[in-house]
Amino acid sequence: MNAHVFVDETKERGLLIAAAVVLPADLAAARRTIRDLILPGQRRIHFHKERDDRRRQIIAALGTLSAHAVILDARGHRDARVAREACLVALVEHAAKINAARLVLERDDSTFQADRRLLFEQVRKSGMSSNLRYDQLRAHEECLLAIPDALAWCWAKGGRWKTSVQRVIRESRQV
Repeated sequence: MNAHVFVDETKERGLLIAAAVVLPADLAAARRTIRDLILPGQRRIHFHKERDDRRRQIIAALGTLSAHAVILDARGHRDARVAREACLVALVEHAAKINAARLVLERDDSTFQADRRLLFEQVRKSGMSSNLRYDQLRAHEECLLAIPDALAWCWAKGGRWKTSVQRVIRESRQV
């Protein structure tokens, strides 16, 4: 498949990770769509800071993309470190299962080093060391991080927001 997987999280009420999968042939169009949504003066889309009408506009645009996502729900864990490790292990397993070429996580300085060590270890264990590249980037450095940002927020919020993105979500599982 050689997909690129873009990952973001929400920590509200526990850890929930969204991993958006975009095929290489669809990357340019997806980036164009997301860049067109960034308003003048914005450096990036940050979904929780948007007004509801903008959120609906962004969700509608996400529905036009040739992308799908997986939700990894670790809200059942009491320990934040254990929850994060469970998500990252499941994330690398998913990337290996779909033979992803690239994994892009939104950089979180508070977990950067631990994430890097765990990703290195898990990618090696999965046998994907020569095939899977992983990066931890700031949201403004990769506009496609807006996709999992929006999906994670909507899924965690629940109700109509969760319903509005369900067609993009291919799988949701507890980790």
